[in-house]
Amino acid sequence: MNLLALHKRLEKHTGLLIFGILFVASIGGLVQILPSLFQESLSTPIAGLKPYSPLELVGRDIYIRESCSVCHSQQVRPLLAEVKRYGPYSRVGEFVYDRPFLWGSKRTGPDLHRIGGKYTDVWHRLHMLNPRAVVPTSIMPAYPWLQSRSADADGDIEQKLRALRWLGHPYSDADIETATEALDGKTELDALIAYLQMLGKSAGGQQ
Repeated sequence: MNLLALHKRLEKHTGLLIFGILFVASIGGLVQILPSLFQESLSTPIAGLKPYSPLELVGRDIYIRESCSVCHSQQVRPLLAEVKRYGPYSRVGEFVYDRPFLWGSKRTGPDLHRIGGKYTDVWHRLHMLNPRAVVPTSIMPAYPWLQSRSADADGDIEQKLRALRWLGHPYSDADIETATEALDGKTELDALIAYLQMLGKSAGGQQ
């Protein structure tokens, strides 16, 4: 039986066609997934990298909740133009404590992976409350509600840290026990600013 006849037979047999598609797709999936399971660099933090503090972790959750990753990426690619604009290119070991990754691919706004320390807390506060006050041409929406909501509104920060420790993040018992206290008197805006201010500053971020 030649290949043409085999192909025609496969097209006429729905079950075989579905099996063939799934078989080929599974090979492609395994080729992509299996190497990552055994690649040590994906689970080894770069020197000096620390897990998120309770306030930064809440800020990251707010960043995700408000869909900031829709317009902002967090990966500086090793291209001359990007390095000149944003800073040192991103390294895999910097994302070990990111669950989920927020690399993104769309840049309606600038990449934020090296934003930490570039502006003051006051600048970020003004930018979040009224983007046009600091960037006249900005099309980013304002987020005034963040300044009136408690950072610990859900009251589940200790549970989050315990879950992350189970996944391998190096939180100590003391870190977990004092997590709620670290959020006392803080707003969601404070948390988001804390998160933005640490981006790219842990080891290798500023060179």
